[in-house]
Amino acid sequence: MSDDFDVIVVGGGGAGLAAAVSAAEQGATVLLFESETELGGSTQLSAGLFTAAGTSVQRGLGVEDSAEKFFQHYMDLNQWMLAPGLIRTFCENAAPTLEWLIELGVEIPAVVSANAHQPGLCQAGVEDVWRGHVPKDQGYGLVQVLDKARRVHGVEAILNTRVQKLIEEDGRVVGVVADDIEVRAAAVVVASGGFAQDPDLVDRYYPAANNAGDSLFVVAAPGSRGDHLRVGRAVDAAVTGDGWGLMLPTVYFQRFHHWQSGFPPKSRLYVNQDGRRFMDEDASYAVSTGIIEAQGGYAWMIFDEKARVNLAPGYADWTPERIADEVAGGRTFSAGSLAELAEQIRVPVDALDATVTRWNDQLPAGVDSDFLRHRTLRNKGSDANPDPISEAPFYAAQILPAELVCTHAGLEIDGNAAVVDVRGRPIPGLFAAGEAGAGILGLRYVGGGNAVANALTMGRIAGRNAAKAAQGPHPS
Repeated sequence: MSDDFDVIVVGGGGAGLAAAVSAAEQGATVLLFESETELGGSTQLSAGLFTAAGTSVQRGLGVEDSAEKFFQHYMDLNQWMLAPGLIRTFCENAAPTLEWLIELGVEIPAVVSANAHQPGLCQAGVEDVWRGHVPKDQGYGLVQVLDKARRVHGVEAILNTRVQKLIEEDGRVVGVVADDIEVRAAAVVVASGGFAQDPDLVDRYYPAANNAGDSLFVVAAPGSRGDHLRVGRAVDAAVTGDGWGLMLPTVYFQRFHHWQSGFPPKSRLYVNQDGRRFMDEDASYAVSTGIIEAQGGYAWMIFDEKARVNLAPGYADWTPERIADEVAGGRTFSAGSLAELAEQIRVPVDALDATVTRWNDQLPAGVDSDFLRHRTLRNKGSDANPDPISEAPFYAAQILPAELVCTHAGLEIDGNAAVVDVRGRPIPGLFAAGEAGAGILGLRYVGGGNAVANALTMGRIAGRNAAKAAQGPHPS
């Protein structure tokens, strides 16, 4: 069969849509396969936060930033365990990709945002310069804008069709097999997402997620089944990022991302197994998971009756009634005094009492000299100080890294988003992006918007370079 298309894109999430649109902008004929019944993938389920440096949004707020500063922060946070050349490429292209999205119709106003759901510029992680760009209409809005561009460029999307394997001839990828049908192209972009929905692959490539036991829950899109690893294995593609991924700390009974589960009370503190406070309870998830893991894998969230009864109604998990049910079931601990609570959770009574006393002396007064949580609250737009933890009964619920968001092991790519083989050589005709194209999401997730920025930035690069590859002689 002769070539039907210049570029085939496997996966219709954010990375796949960015790849398809950018390839089509270069004049390539593009076909997109999506395994699910709709486009969007995990990007559509996200807040759409996009991390970038040196953007028009930052400049509109008088924020001075650069790709070089972004690169330095990114590498330092990841302990320089990532390929510097690849990370520099990402950091240099993130802002241009954001501007491209704005040109396509994504709205990100130049205003200060207090959280990942308020359009504007917010603090993404532990960066010294804010880089979290929150779009209007969240991840759904990003997908809608990209999908509109896909339709404008005439890119056909085949839904509910799972790619089974890559076609390789003479060392070059020349198409795919989908529903047992061969479809050929000059280049293929694999953007099929991660593997969080495949327990066997989690066991193999991210076993740390299983430390959560029965508390583990997955928020990745249903199509995150590791197809990139399966198709890549057959063409000798290298895999990198083994053992890395993003787990968010949640209370043990949570089963949905926070906009469905609700939020724990502001007046809460975390203590370790010695009954001592050890962190800012609102620390960015760029670092919070690692902090809790260092305390033996879990901690205790302490709050009081006033905090419980004032939880907002209408959520799935964090409601007054749900807490009462958990207590009745013996899963959340409750006691009429801190001394009784300490005995129930087996921490030293005097340590827990001293910890709560110090917390009550500081946080309700708007200061936190130990962990500086007052700064974090202010950056999140929270002006009211927490109430004291003083009204019996008192509660303790286990908090641990239990929400599996994304996986970082995938096909190793270079700065062109080309997949490399186990010898480190680019595989002709094969590109990857998003969770499928690994090497950017690393040991430490730099903060909100890291995955979306990676998906769309490298997806755009992959699509552009796949189109260029298609301009050369096509394989016979």
